Amino acid sequence: MLSTTLTDEERDQLHETYRHLHRNPELSMQEHRTAEFIERRLDEIGIEHFRCGGTGVVGIHRNGDGPVVGFRADSDGLPIQEDTGADYASTATGGLADGTTVPVMHGCGHDTHVSSALATAALMARQADGWSGTIVWLFQPGEETAAGAAAMVADGLWDRAPKPEVVFGQHVFPSVPSGSIAVSRGTAMALADSLRVTVLGTQSHGSQPQNAIDPIVLGAHMVTRLQTIVSRELSPQEPAVVTCGTFHAGLKENIIPDRAEFTLNIRTLTEESRNRVLPAITRIVNAEAEASAAPQPQIEEIYRFPRLYNDPERTDQVVAALRAELGDDRIVEVPPAMGSEDFGWLADSIGVPCVFWFFGGFAAENTAPPVNHSPFFLPDMEPTLSTAVRAGVATLQRALERG
Repeated sequence: MLSTTLTDEERDQLHETYRHLHRNPELSMQEHRTAEFIERRLDEIGIEHFRCGGTGVVGIHRNGDGPVVGFRADSDGLPIQEDTGADYASTATGGLADGTTVPVMHGCGHDTHVSSALATAALMARQADGWSGTIVWLFQPGEETAAGAAAMVADGLWDRAPKPEVVFGQHVFPSVPSGSIAVSRGTAMALADSLRVTVLGTQSHGSQPQNAIDPIVLGAHMVTRLQTIVSRELSPQEPAVVTCGTFHAGLKENIIPDRAEFTLNIRTLTEESRNRVLPAITRIVNAEAEASAAPQPQIEEIYRFPRLYNDPERTDQVVAALRAELGDDRIVEVPPAMGSEDFGWLADSIGVPCVFWFFGGFAAENTAPPVNHSPFFLPDMEPTLSTAVRAGVATLQRALERG
C-alpha cells in the first residue's frame, strides 16, 4: 500500500506552493508564470513534461508496464478584487481582451488544485516501487472561459502524450466540510452556454420617445420573458437555469440609445434540455424585437461547456478507494451540480471515461462559508490540501496498483 502521508518537509512545501500560487494568480490563458512554476516543480520531482495549449503543462510519469491514467488540475484565476485579509492575499492585476486592467485572485480554488496535484505527483514519485503504469499530469489553463481543455486537445495533447484509459480530476468546494469528499454518479455537472444579445433600436432625445425604438425597454421585456422558459416551457422535474448576468445601454439619462447589450448564462443537464432552451431563447428574443418593430437582434455565442459525466463503473472504483482512505462517513454522494467544467473534454475527445469529485474547503462549524467566485473565498489550508493529496494518491493507487 502506498502511503498518503506527507513528510513534514513535503507538507511545508505543499503549503508554500499554495501560498505562492495564491499570491500570484493569472487570468485564463495568460498563466505564463504559473506554467513556468509548474515546470520547475516537475523538473525537481523528475517528471518529463511539455507545453500544450499555450499555457498548459503536461507531465508524463512513466513507471513500467501497466495502465495509463490522466490526472487534471486547472490553473487560472478570476478577475476579482481579493478581500480575504490573508497575509498571502493577491494584489495581482491582469489585462482583459479589451485592454481593461482588472484585479486578479484565485477565487475558485485552482491554486489548491495545482498545489495538491504537484504534492501528489511528488508522493507518487517517491513511492514508484509501489505502483506500475503511466500517469499523465494535466495542468490545464483557461477553465473559467472553457478555452483551456479545448486548446490542449487542439494542440495535439493525445498525439503527444500517452492516451489514458481514464481521466481523474477534483475541485475544492464549500458545500462539504474540509476533510470530506462529494461525488456524483453519472451526470455530475451541467452543460453551460453563454450568449451575448445585442438589441438594436433607434436613438432619440429622451423627451421624444415617439421618435425612438427604445432598446432598453425592449431588452427589459426580453430578459423578463426569458425567465418563462424554465418556469413555463420545461417540466418542473427538468432542471435548467437562464441567468442574465450583464445589461449595458446608453451614455446619458436624456438620450434613448440605439442599442443595448445583455449576456446570458444557461445551464442544463442534458442535450435534450439544451436543445429546447437555446431555440426558445432565440424565438423569444426575435419575437420581442418584432413586437416592438425593431431590427432583428444579434445573438452571439461567447462559450459553451460540455456536460461532465462520471462513468458509473469507474466512479464505483474511485468511491471505494476514497472510502478505504478517508472512511465511509467522509464520502458523500450528491446529485448533479448546476455549475460547469470543461474537464470532460479531455476524456470525451478520445472516448474514454472520467471521474470528477469535490473536496471540502471549510470547517464543518463554518455554517456560511464563502462561495466560489467570491472575493472572500479562501479555503482553510488544512485539512483541505492534505485531503486533496490523500484523495489523489488513493485514487491513483487503485488504478495503478501492482498485480
